Amino acid sequence: MIEFIIPGDPVPQGRPRAGRAGRRIVMYDPKESREYKRYVSLIARQHAPKTLLKGPLSVEMKIYRKIPKSTTKKDRALISEGIKRPITKPDNTNYAKGIEDALNGIIYKDDSQIVDLQVQKYYSDDPRVEVRIQEIDIYGEIS
Repeated sequence: MIEFIIPGDPVPQGRPRAGRAGRRIVMYDPKESREYKRYVSLIARQHAPKTLLKGPLSVEMKIYRKIPKSTTKKDRALISEGIKRPITKPDNTNYAKGIEDALNGIIYKDDSQIVDLQVQKYYSDDPRVEVRIQEIDIYGEIS
């Protein structure tokens, strides 16, 4: 099992942008997404296995977003109990996609190996992303 924390505000994967390279049109990540992927890659390298994981994987991500400044005391109490959680954009898949891409070639060969993905959003005064990656054996059990 590989576990690590990505400190700071989580950044969702932005929509690809198009630009010209001579006569060709090329697609690229928005700057903020590209920089976040680079940041995630740096952290992941500290937890990388000696050889890339090559089989099916189970991935769990807990996204902790900053508590909005306009939050009432009543809502803060609900947040601290884990009752009130973010239901606003961006959605879970946008957070997960950028992180999955950043781990390609560092933790696993390709993010297509992820067969089980769980992404949860929470509020916190300590924004971060907690990542847990586990290999699944040939019988479908997490090892």
